[in-house]
Amino acid sequence: MTLLCTCSCGDLLDGQYNRRRFMQMAGGAAAAAAFSMPAIAQGYGGYEAMLLSCIDPRTQEPVRAYMEKQGLLGKYSQFTFAGAAIGVVAPKFNAWHKTFWDNLGATIQLHNIKKVIAINHRDCGACRIAYGDKSTSTPEIETEQHRKVFAQFRREVAKHQRKLAIETGLMSLDGKLEMMLTS
Repeated sequence: MTLLCTCSCGDLLDGQYNRRRFMQMAGGAAAAAAFSMPAIAQGYGGYEAMLLSCIDPRTQEPVRAYMEKQGLLGKYSQFTFAGAAIGVVAPKFNAWHKTFWDNLGATIQLHNIKKVIAINHRDCGACRIAYGDKSTSTPEIETEQHRKVFAQFRREVAKHQRKLAIETGLMSLDGKLEMMLTS
């Protein structure tokens, strides 16, 4: 049975492998690697931040638009899980905490980031899971709950990564972001 292949490996399948063919294939691979090197090299170092955001599909585009507006597209790594900063500090999600800190450490090592940006959002199901339905019962109560989460998140980041700048914000579902600084 003869196997047909449209790529250059067809010669290998037909048993026509020799030194000349090897050199041709190696040269092609080297050329392909050379053209993709800038993209690969860009993968290490030179990023500005790590974005921590929620898995909620309603927030994906508004969060991306915010990062673009900040001039950060292509300049940040991203960690996404339910609740964003809530997932990092809430006792209900304790099993996730180490995963975040390990990932943040790897991001610092690989990408040399200088800050972490945590974006939580309103009407967050993870907030209700972690802190109960009352935690989002009114906009005022919801805002206060996120303030507390961000305060704890900031303390934890300062404890784990002292040199890292921290930005925290609460996004409404229409994409407006209220930066939340804690005292």
